Amino acid sequence: MPMSAAASAREILTRLHDVMAGRNPAQAKLDAVVAIIAEALDSEVCSIYLLREGVLELFATRGLAKEAVHVTKLALGEGLVGIIAEHAEVLNLDEAAAHPDFAYRPETGEERYHSFAGVPIIRRERAVGVLAVQHADPRKYQDVEIEALQTVAMVLSELIANAGLVDAASGSAARPQSTAAIRMPGLKLVDGMGSGFAVFHQPRVVVEHTVAEDIDAERHRVYAAFDKMREQIDRMTAQAEFGVGGEHDEILETYKMFAYDEGWGRRINEAIDSGLTAEAAIERVQQRTRQRMRQIDDPLLADRMHDLEDLSNRLLRIVSGQMGTAAQLGLRQDTILIARNLGPAELLEYDKRRLKGVVLEEGSLTAHVTIVARAMGVPVLGRVRDVKRQINEGDLLLLDVTEGNVFIRPSAAMEEAFEAKLAMRQKRKAAFAALREVPPVTKDGHRVTVMVNAGLRDDAAALDTTGADGIGLFRTEFQFLVSATLPQRERQQRLYREVLDAAGERPVIFRTLDIGGDKALPYLNVEAGDEENPAMGWRALRLSLERDGLMKAQARALLEAAAGRTLNVMFPMVSEAWEFDEAKALFEAQREFLAGRGKRLPSEIRYGAMLEVPALAEQLDLLLPRIQFLSVGTNDLTQFLFAADRANPKLAERYDWLSPSILRFLAKLVGPCREAGVQLGVCGEMGGRPLEAMALIGIGIDRLSITPAAVGPIKAMVRSLDRAGIAARMATLLAQPPRDLRTVLRDWAAQAGVELA
Repeated sequence: MPMSAAASAREILTRLHDVMAGRNPAQAKLDAVVAIIAEALDSEVCSIYLLREGVLELFATRGLAKEAVHVTKLALGEGLVGIIAEHAEVLNLDEAAAHPDFAYRPETGEERYHSFAGVPIIRRERAVGVLAVQHADPRKYQDVEIEALQTVAMVLSELIANAGLVDAASGSAARPQSTAAIRMPGLKLVDGMGSGFAVFHQPRVVVEHTVAEDIDAERHRVYAAFDKMREQIDRMTAQAEFGVGGEHDEILETYKMFAYDEGWGRRINEAIDSGLTAEAAIERVQQRTRQRMRQIDDPLLADRMHDLEDLSNRLLRIVSGQMGTAAQLGLRQDTILIARNLGPAELLEYDKRRLKGVVLEEGSLTAHVTIVARAMGVPVLGRVRDVKRQINEGDLLLLDVTEGNVFIRPSAAMEEAFEAKLAMRQKRKAAFAALREVPPVTKDGHRVTVMVNAGLRDDAAALDTTGADGIGLFRTEFQFLVSATLPQRERQQRLYREVLDAAGERPVIFRTLDIGGDKALPYLNVEAGDEENPAMGWRALRLSLERDGLMKAQARALLEAAAGRTLNVMFPMVSEAWEFDEAKALFEAQREFLAGRGKRLPSEIRYGAMLEVPALAEQLDLLLPRIQFLSVGTNDLTQFLFAADRANPKLAERYDWLSPSILRFLAKLVGPCREAGVQLGVCGEMGGRPLEAMALIGIGIDRLSITPAAVGPIKAMVRSLDRAGIAARMATLLAQPPRDLRTVLRDWAAQAGVELA
């Protein structure tokens, strides 16, 4: 029988409290625990495995053979129990033997049991054991039963830690003892360089008492902690200073929405109702959040979960009275901050004068903390593994996000080289800044158009700082990705108008929403199924044409924002000409709708398409008469052309942008576009690399839209290049391609004096 409502987690904890409070040996307590759980869940088997000497040992069981206790052992990752411990995940199976990782141990006598459910026993964010139940009948355990198991597992972690039953190292992050200089790679989040001493963001709050004595008292403690936390968040966001308003302001408002979310508070109260202390209830809900994060393939939704993780840490510190983060204690010297992850408000607590960089174990390009750090001008390196094992508090660190590295305990020679590079970087920045007012014209007088890619309001400022010709790609989905709710039309309109105002007479090309697939929005329910290849799935224009209400709202926002000005609209991921026709018709219908209501409209609308899907190249004769410009998205085009997922690290370096296949494909677009009078450009990382940009100019593409940081180096390259010379060289090379085209082009550039900074 499934567990009844009477056998709730609270009732189980009440019985466990009496067991834990007794003076019996730890083994006797564990034996009593498995009996209580088996009875409460009406399970024929309940077992506890604990991590000892690096393996999972069967410590107690009700239902399996007693002779197997302390005899049956599984390695991490071995069998169902090993999988649960290795990945800190839940398994709930109606037929355990059908699972590919099932490992049979004859001494247990478990062959007659079919159903299996197991949860990790977690201590200080690490699995130190597994709690499992089994039943002879094939059935999946109900959600309420799994929830009860997870709550009990939290209480067990306290019992086994106090009894010293698990490996000491598995319950805590042992501090590194090495003093050797090492280099650790990571993901470039916010570009820059900085040196300082390692400071860990916060000591981990360890929940020592899990079972509540007085539930009402615990609930009042949580209410008081919520009030204090919200007061802190309100004060910090009000004091945040970036110099100018920007998208980070919306991020902080989104963060505040999480802090005031009633659903979050309700889940914590429900955990208290089950019999947990305030600290344990917060930790329990936080564990659920982490488990969800591990199951989320979409990095953007995972980033939103990081905000909730940040707030959970803050609430836990408040309710436990352990408020001493590095920010509160104050930075005493130049600092590189170390953290697993950070929320945007936590970063704002630090003294910007002494914070020289951030190193994260997690992090992503679209995380809120990344966007806020960019606004603060703080370099950030993410996805650096095992930093707590490799870095000591107070170690000297050299952070070079440009190269994607952090150097720990550097030698004198490494410090000298770093300082020289930093000085050279400053000198080059000054040289590139001097090119701001200088047009990108080749040595033989050919003008190249250099524009920037943008997605946030503040990015428009790069036009003035770089001297770029305009914004060749404004990613309108960024506003949607950093928002907790669907941005209303008025809010969209305000952003678009502010971007156009900042650009002045320079063009801005707005790309309509590229969401869905691998960029899902948590608040937008899109039923695309479980897509195996989301980048090639129900996204971008495909989704927008289906959810036309979303596109209509964006169309009206763009049309009204561009009143009296030229509006450049570009549709993403067009695969066939008819898709462009439908999208344009939708915009034109909205223009007629606004005209009928006397609204002021753009003086001109220029329509364009992104060529990312190779199939569109076979319909250029149909498409070109309909458009004013065509922009090649080289990031997606490359992965589609080579059938190679660009997010797969094994394939990241396998297919080169300077492959003859790509360059020949792009070269075939130049003639038809020129004959049709359609502007052809490239937007994507390829155009922002000097050597690749040189090759693009050589095949006839002279419009580039790139990251703002790349404008200076590209301008310098263009001004040192003879266009006729590279055009002749590219024609020869593509006719008879060498195996390593990159090396050949680099050698040619060196001989021709082309600056490839």
